[in-house]
Amino acid sequence: MKVNVHAVNFNVDKKLVDFIDVRVNKLEKYFDKIVSSDVFLKVERTSDKENKIVEAKIIVPGDEFIVKKQCKSFEEGVELASEAMERLLLKRKEKIRAHV
Repeated sequence: MKVNVHAVNFNVDKKLVDFIDVRVNKLEKYFDKIVSSDVFLKVERTSDKENKIVEAKIIVPGDEFIVKKQCKSFEEGVELASEAMERLLLKRKEKIRAHV
């Protein structure tokens, strides 16, 4: 699966992109029909320490899931967002199984 990483108003380093790639590709274990995925990284201009925003968008046939997390680091945000996405994908899979 191709993971598109979009950094808003800053340059993202290769290590973070690789980390996001690995973490998001693990989601295919939970739902194998993922069409595409986008991860948006933003830094909010506040004095708050939790100013890193990670927004993950995953498209599956017939649906689209968006998860947004705000944390102190992008790594933490990606972890939390992918865990939330796992739950959404598992719910979706159960729903599909129930209708079959």
